[in-house]
Amino acid sequence: MSEITRLRPDGLVRSPAFTHVAVVPPGATTIHVGGQNAVDADGALVGGDDVAAQTRRVMENVRLALAATGASVHDLISVTVLLLDTADLAAAYPAAAAGLEGAAPLVQVARVSGLSVPGALLEVSAVAAVTAVPARTPEAG
Repeated sequence: MSEITRLRPDGLVRSPAFTHVAVVPPGATTIHVGGQNAVDADGALVGGDDVAAQTRRVMENVRLALAATGASVHDLISVTVLLLDTADLAAAYPAAAAGLEGAAPLVQVARVSGLSVPGALLEVSAVAAVTAVPARTPEAG
């Protein structure tokens, strides 16, 4: 096995948005992306109280983090979403789906009462894997 295998087993709900099982082959490089909020490069919150706008920025931050390793959203194995308990999941979902660009990683969503960034409505962490060693870009500051 040289490719990452994503499965939607019979008997489990079928969704174009996620898979249920991912098998990472031996020798693949695993990439962990820490929790990303809707902040810009200066740490300022983007999107105000608009969960869709915040979700778009969060997904952009995930893409930027992955790109620093030579990976993309298509290499995602799993995504964990922490969503403020008052935030509208229905409004966040289309923005998250667009940010995944058709990728269907394993997805876990939890409702929380608060996040560490004041005003943040969600936080996303992710795990990706590539079967070829990704090109590494120089780290900023």
